[in-house]
Amino acid sequence: MKEIEITEIPPLSPGEQSLLDLHSMVNILNVLRCELTVLGLMAADREDYFPEGLAICDRLLSSLHDSAAALRESARVEDHESTVFAELAAKLAHPPSQPAQTELTEAAANLRAVFAILKLRAHELRARAAEPDRWLAFDLAQVRADFVAVFAAIEKHSKGRYRILYNAALKESHDYYVDFKLETAGNAPLWMPLVFQDVMRDLIANARKYTAPGGMITAALYEDSTSLRFVVADTGRGIPESEIAQVVHFGKRASNVGEVRTMGGGFGLTKAFFVTKRFGGRFWIASELGRGTRIRLSIPRPAAGAR
Repeated sequence: MKEIEITEIPPLSPGEQSLLDLHSMVNILNVLRCELTVLGLMAADREDYFPEGLAICDRLLSSLHDSAAALRESARVEDHESTVFAELAAKLAHPPSQPAQTELTEAAANLRAVFAILKLRAHELRARAAEPDRWLAFDLAQVRADFVAVFAAIEKHSKGRYRILYNAALKESHDYYVDFKLETAGNAPLWMPLVFQDVMRDLIANARKYTAPGGMITAALYEDSTSLRFVVADTGRGIPESEIAQVVHFGKRASNVGEVRTMGGGFGLTKAFFVTKRFGGRFWIASELGRGTRIRLSIPRPAAGAR
């Protein structure tokens, strides 16, 4: 596959920049809204059966257009969680339909898992706002565990359509095999900007979205004293060659993925590019229709005293 370096894209409006900064919240809020809608259909054959919870999702999504408003709302996530579950308890005490108790229990567990991730993202958002360009030390094992938890949430949300596995010997025809490696030179602590976790999550999520079950996703990070390098490759549908440079533009998706259901806002690649450039790095895309896509980036690591 021919690799293309992306060096610039059109500038963003203030609202677009805010959405870009808060992209990780967009995905999880859309998942939360979807879970409430499905539960409403299950309990009452109505998508709007939980109006308070849906209104909270909409208000949070709307706040993401303004950074200050988003920060205020992010500090209230636990209050929002209490409101949503109070509404659920009241409505599900005597639902018009009678779904199986196991279905209700699983749905409630899904919502708890979504809120756990939402609270983590809100915490990360506030931490980044305080020191947006600071590099932090991370424990490799914990970062790996966090990503395994993200994959587990994605698998759970599929409701049995596929599994996400890390051992190819266990893979069946509708499972994803993920080859996921995080390494540092000499097993030193991993140093990276806090926002880089969003970049990794977004790129891996994109690879999964545009790869059919049964495919393979490779994600690898390596850091030494000079640079932080990250690559994500998939065996998905690929990008038309004439569109490779444009898919990094805000809200732009390739012409061959219009039917793919996605919870994102269409700007994960845009965020990855801007974060890479913000920290002085370089960004490449290689893709071929029917073979898949590879995203590669490299960011220079600052001197210890400059972090």
